[in-house]
Amino acid sequence: MTKLLLLVMIVIPFSFSWTFKPKTKRILVFSKTAGFRHSSIKQGKEAILKLAKENNFIADTTENAAYFTSKTLKQYAAVVFLNTTGDILNSEQQAAFEKYIQSGKGFVGIHSATDTEYDWPWFCRLVGANFSSHPKPQNATLLVVDNNHLSTDFLPQQWKRFDEWYNFKNRNAEVKTLLLIDEKSYEGGTENNNHPMSWYHEFDGGRAFYTALGHTEESYKEELFLKHILGGIKYAMGK
Repeated sequence: MTKLLLLVMIVIPFSFSWTFKPKTKRILVFSKTAGFRHSSIKQGKEAILKLAKENNFIADTTENAAYFTSKTLKQYAAVVFLNTTGDILNSEQQAAFEKYIQSGKGFVGIHSATDTEYDWPWFCRLVGANFSSHPKPQNATLLVVDNNHLSTDFLPQQWKRFDEWYNFKNRNAEVKTLLLIDEKSYEGGTENNNHPMSWYHEFDGGRAFYTALGHTEESYKEELFLKHILGGIKYAMGK
């Protein structure tokens, strides 16, 4: 009887198994504007909500800067600045966002995120540059210089598309370039044909991805562009 009881005690602990479901990650899509407002914001939010549903994460959207508190931000794996412009956060909200990134979280900037918060040097380093100017929207050729990133590993080496192509100032030299634009393929480039259009980097404890693409409403129906921003979001979330 003693031997039988001992056998049962040994077998029972190994006869059960538990399946732990990983916690679904959540992102915040922020699209407040205090300057030019892109008509594509609506399409951008809808597209990211759809990407979230299809890729097993949750997206919340807001234009309320009051979300930028340590208590609220801590629930998000990444924050997306979707075509934000101008001065959109006060000093307390800026401090909360800095602490958020320093805690190891992620940031995604889309298009006019670089046309945001010019008087906040930390943000310029995070997003990677400030917007300077742009010519009229037109077709151009993008060159993939890093095809080992989630946002580019599916792209053709030369990617031809229509958008509004930014020129930049105050570049952060420490970012890692993903896409260059061929200035010979369009009119209005000002960066001597060394003109990054998308990049990423680890910054101040967190991760940041930026793409200058995404001005037009039609962008948010393009399969390749949507995969591009999805890869950036996944990188920022830490996948």
